[in-house]
Amino acid sequence: MARRRFRRQQFWLKRLGEKWRRPRGRQSKLRKEIAGRKRVKVGFGTPRALRGKVLVGNELRNVVYVRCLADLANVKPSDVVIVASSIGKKKYLEILKRAEELGIKVLNRRKALLHELKGEEK
Repeated sequence: MARRRFRRQQFWLKRLGEKWRRPRGRQSKLRKEIAGRKRVKVGFGTPRALRGKVLVGNELRNVVYVRCLADLANVKPSDVVIVASSIGKKKYLEILKRAEELGIKVLNRRKALLHELKGEEK
């Protein structure tokens, strides 16, 4: 039940990454779907069982998006959290502290702020 991997047309060239880009060439066989590999289409979506989940260690876990401290109340310990990027330093540290107390894993820990969290404990 793995996700399908699509690569761009000339992925073997060093200056071009493997990330999917739509072929736009006038004579491109891949664009016209005459030759080449499969193209990205609606039917190739992520399987329902994997949507909204992320692999942590060897197990699939639900991902919960947190915008404020109150959002942590609804999170189960088996879930993982992503903190909104719009959250400032002060509230981010509060959310991290509360998540540690509840035993919830935070996926996007900001390395620049982690030393401040440890500095408060000393």
